[in-house]
Amino acid sequence: MTSRERFLMALNHEEPDRVPMHDSLWCAAIRRWRREGLPRDVNPAEYFDFELVTFAADITPRFPVETLEENEEYILSTTPHGGIRRDHKDYSTTPEIVDYPVKTREDWERIKVRLKPDRDRVDWEGGWLAGSAEDDRGVDSILEMDRAEQRLGLPGFRKAREQGRFIVYRMGFGYDRLQNYVHTEQLLILIATEPDWVREMYETNAELSIAMFEIMRNGGFEFDAAWIFCDLGYRNALLFSPHHYDEQMRPTFRKLVHYFRDRGLPVILHSCGCVKELIPRFIEDGLTCLQPLEVKAGMDVVQLKKDFGDQLAFMGGIDIRAMFNPDPGVIEKEISTKIPIAKEGGGYIYHSDHSVPDTVSFEQYERVLKLARQYGAY
Repeated sequence: MTSRERFLMALNHEEPDRVPMHDSLWCAAIRRWRREGLPRDVNPAEYFDFELVTFAADITPRFPVETLEENEEYILSTTPHGGIRRDHKDYSTTPEIVDYPVKTREDWERIKVRLKPDRDRVDWEGGWLAGSAEDDRGVDSILEMDRAEQRLGLPGFRKAREQGRFIVYRMGFGYDRLQNYVHTEQLLILIATEPDWVREMYETNAELSIAMFEIMRNGGFEFDAAWIFCDLGYRNALLFSPHHYDEQMRPTFRKLVHYFRDRGLPVILHSCGCVKELIPRFIEDGLTCLQPLEVKAGMDVVQLKKDFGDQLAFMGGIDIRAMFNPDPGVIEKEISTKIPIAKEGGGYIYHSDHSVPDTVSFEQYERVLKLARQYGAY
């Protein structure tokens, strides 16, 4: 059975030969694993036999990225969104946003004119996977910075298709995406005071992503699914009220889901944090699968399967804290008590509950995948 067949069966609530496998790795983890035995000349995605491959377009305003300052620990640079950020030199943590490009409506109008679709937003021959076209260094990335880690645009697509992998169009959307432009506190104020402007920003983002999907598809890419990245929760609850979600984001989110579903593509939503309150809305709006089910935010895949498993597929829910626990029995208990229940009747895909950090050793991670395949077999 090919990876593509395996994913499509699981997303359609059917039982394949085993659960499909995918994960997200921090660059710092890959660097550690290179020192611990991961071959340097092999793409980690291929080494671990991840079955899902993502391709994306650059949907930023494409401002020049320049280094402003550099010392032994940090790099201060401009961003393609027009802001300024500070990164650890090993990109081992989420970057600090030092300055945001949108402080007024006029700032947004200046940026908005740069958010137009064109073929140059697609790196047809260059290398990118898991969103690296948007310079997401260190965050949910499966790549190191050197090109040896990278698949190539259309050649990479053709290789993935020949391998039978599940090919996904990846896009960032919504509140999470707007935080590249607007400071979080200001954005929350705008949600309450200027809802029309917030809706316009959501719509602009979605329209560009749809247009770039069409450009890529017309240029030779063939996609099996769409994967929308939009964080909506934190550890204890939603980032804003369900009312504001319904009023401002939901119409555009529904539009995106329906657009892809109308073209025969299942739709996966990545949202960190606690988003249980929105699951009935996701189901009503046609979402296929929810990922990554962050354990420390109360997203229990076993309970979610019981409550919604006949209407929604799930991807993730394996606690990364159990992965780096020195007692190997901890991760086996985590996997053996979750995957057998989550996989019943299909509708489950293996993934960590966020992304794998460098606190997990190469040996520990190889054990995780071995256990996932063992307990994920039908």
